[in-house]
Amino acid sequence: MSKETGTIDSDLISHLSELRKRLIYVAGWFIASLCIGLYAAPRILTFVKGHLGSIEVEWSVFALSDGIAVYMKCALLVGIILTLPFLMYHLWAFARPGMTDAEAKSTLVYVPTSSVLFISGVMFGYTVALPMMIRFMVKLNQSMGAQEVYGIQHYMSFLISFLLPMGVAFEMPLAMTFLTRIGMLTPDKMKQVRKYAYVGLAVVGTLISPPDFVSHLSVTVPLIILFEISAFISTRYYKRKLAVQTT
Repeated sequence: MSKETGTIDSDLISHLSELRKRLIYVAGWFIASLCIGLYAAPRILTFVKGHLGSIEVEWSVFALSDGIAVYMKCALLVGIILTLPFLMYHLWAFARPGMTDAEAKSTLVYVPTSSVLFISGVMFGYTVALPMMIRFMVKLNQSMGAQEVYGIQHYMSFLISFLLPMGVAFEMPLAMTFLTRIGMLTPDKMKQVRKYAYVGLAVVGTLISPPDFVSHLSVTVPLIILFEISAFISTRYYKRKLAVQTT
């Protein structure tokens, strides 16, 4: 075996050892976060039930396992949310030796920013869009003379399937800045896709909001504003990057 091959094998083993160490850290953090989720799950569920504006929804269980399923799902969700920033930091730390100091400093900002944006999206969906949607559905059910019996497991699944996309949607500024950073997005390209983006955001707002005009506007307009903020940040970043390259 040549000296060069031995060096490559040594570097590979070193990288794998570093990756293994960081994955162990993340796994330990996830277990601790899951324990926090198990402790906090009853309080979180009580809060969710009692803090949807003026809406009161009674939960029912249709199987003995419904309660424990929702309890574990809530605890797991807390564990994942608390672990994601920690995981992103260790991914950054693992890739750090291959970056310059400027690259490391600029990419580290993505870790807390992504968490803040995701939480902001979830909070917007929970405090603004979700109460409107539930209120509309309750009125629709009552207008049909249906007796309201809501299963806790289906209710929580609906809640999660609605709020998670809202959190992901609020990652738009970060995603557009990253695409600009790697050269896939420029101000000219943004001008070309703006009208299509508006149509896409309107469709998304329609799909995740009740079928009435006011609800559509309440969800779609913030998404469009978020897109324009993202476009502004992306354009500023592109111009600053261009100025640095030309000097």
